[in-house]
Amino acid sequence: PVYGLSTAESDMDERLLPNFHYDDIFGTAVNRFLVQAVAGIPLTVYGKGGQTRGYLNLKDTLQCVELAMNNPVERGELRILNQFTEQFSVNELAERVQQAGQSLGLDVQIDHLDNPRKETEEHYYNARHSGLLELGLKPHYMTDEVLIEMLRQVMRYKDRIDTRMILPRVRWK
Repeated sequence: PVYGLSTAESDMDERLLPNFHYDDIFGTAVNRFLVQAVAGIPLTVYGKGGQTRGYLNLKDTLQCVELAMNNPVERGELRILNQFTEQFSVNELAERVQQAGQSLGLDVQIDHLDNPRKETEEHYYNARHSGLLELGLKPHYMTDEVLIEMLRQVMRYKDRIDTRMILPRVRWK
């Protein structure tokens, strides 16, 4: 999943802020956790929290497309460019958001819920993402500073949080 609320353009004009989905259907775990931290709702980890995925900062998405476009493959060559720079489990994300929130004085708790999704909760995930780095990708990693800035952004719009959209409303099993 892609995360981040800041781009060069949105930093100049807040009307250019990206979509930010935190609901239980279209939202990402990162966005949901950020909103829960700000709203004072425990971060809801589905199941055991071992689900691991690759993550990419929003600032890096266009950089990836530009690198691929400017470095075309030779005729007949197959090149796979996985667009992510880091891997985290849901538990790791929750702990990182908790730590960032606590540094801002938020009381951030973590709670495990029965997993409403049909997915393996713990699995081997070792995807490779070296292709874009070899082409010159300069990644923006999910640092504490990035999470803190995202939390500050969510705090600015706290009055827009619809808490009815956060907890699972659909069972995907």
